[in-house]
Amino acid sequence: MDIRLPETTSSAPSAVDDAPAEPAVAAQPVWTDRVLSYRTLWALALSVFTLDQLTKIWIVANLDFQTYWPSEGAITIIDGFFYLVHVGNTGAAWSLLEGRSSLLAALAGITLLGIFFWRRHLGLHDLRAQAAFGLLCGGIVGNFLDRVLYGHVVDFLDFHFGDYIYPTFNIADIGICIGVLLYLWHSFREPAN
Repeated sequence: MDIRLPETTSSAPSAVDDAPAEPAVAAQPVWTDRVLSYRTLWALALSVFTLDQLTKIWIVANLDFQTYWPSEGAITIIDGFFYLVHVGNTGAAWSLLEGRSSLLAALAGITLLGIFFWRRHLGLHDLRAQAAFGLLCGGIVGNFLDRVLYGHVVDFLDFHFGDYIYPTFNIADIGICIGVLLYLWHSFREPAN
């Protein structure tokens, strides 16, 4: 059964045709577009965080806590130079603020929130800035999670240079340091707006 409405043949203009056209409103990007605009940051942050946590899970599972010397079970990679150990750091880099793990966890959270709220001012639309902050954020989140789970950061990469023993560190620390250096390099190369 075919039901059709009758066609109207009125030549009188309608009120809708005479109304002034409303200005076009720019469509707001949906949240997925906003997230994808920072995909370099997200990809690097997730990569650093994942690699950091996987290596720490392996260290925690295979080396007793506070294993430092080969006689205690540390793994020798290059004798006299590079070892895998399992130590905890309740401070920041080079054990600054030792024993203040809760304070450092709070500072990490504040830093991440600050990066989020000031992302436009930090120039995160630029891929180089996204790369720098991706490395930085991945490292911050990795060490933050350690502080929440263990009460300290799990450090395991130990280098000796003759009599000098470099402070033990982890993958998150590498991401943080490279991220900061990349952002400083990027900042000095970019002309001021």
